[in-house]
Amino acid sequence: MSTNTIDNTRKVTTRRLIEMKQRGEKISMLTAYDYSSAKILDEAGIDCILVGDSASNVMAGNVTTLPITLDQMIYHAKSVMKAVKRALVVVDLPFGSYQGNSKEALASAIRMMKESHAEAIKLEGGAEIRESVERILSAGIPVMGHLGLTPQSINKFGTYTVRAREEQEAAKLIADAKLLEELGCFALVIEKVPAALTAKVAAELTIPVIGIGAGAADGQVLVMHDMLGINKGFSPRFLRRYADLASIMTDAVGRYIEDVKRSDFPSESEQY
Repeated sequence: MSTNTIDNTRKVTTRRLIEMKQRGEKISMLTAYDYSSAKILDEAGIDCILVGDSASNVMAGNVTTLPITLDQMIYHAKSVMKAVKRALVVVDLPFGSYQGNSKEALASAIRMMKESHAEAIKLEGGAEIRESVERILSAGIPVMGHLGLTPQSINKFGTYTVRAREEQEAAKLIADAKLLEELGCFALVIEKVPAALTAKVAAELTIPVIGIGAGAADGQVLVMHDMLGINKGFSPRFLRRYADLASIMTDAVGRYIEDVKRSDFPSESEQY
């Protein structure tokens, strides 16, 4: 029996991700926001599905992740959870639902878990959200951290360029990563930082570090719409496209339109 077959029979949990790091097995993670996509990813054998606030961009057409609401994230998470049997499902708490108010953070996390049946949540930030992380963890809710480029803080940074190139910011990222582990986070996403820094963090933490545009780590995450070539307007260096679904879909729609216009569809065999 192949390793992939074995993996597909065993539910992925927060504990299992840590076990995967311990034995050197890389963690695969992609985003999904709806039932049909999540079902495909899960059946393909993905380890972890992130119901990302990137839904704000790829599903709702917003320029940033900031506009998406907690209600909308719960809707997406609920749709994904209905499809998934094996993968661990992690959901982003959106901007404004946890920053600066730990009581609101706990209430947001509890709503997410109760209403969507999600298995874990993800928060952006380090020491500045310590109290929120502590409150959520105290309720028994698993938390994945997110450091480096944190899109919810785009108006603070003013740019999506690589973070932590300077020594001071890199030192803060390392300190924040260690803090999140000490608080009890089960994993950490690091986005768009130098590869050497990611490697250093991954080596110093016992919890898995999942990279996006951050070089080699314990695992990798990409936005599904980007890696499948549905979103063709986004082409950063770190993105590898595994398909060109935009072209495939455009061609299929074009052929459908042509068949309808010339009365070729439906044929006699496609009628009742």
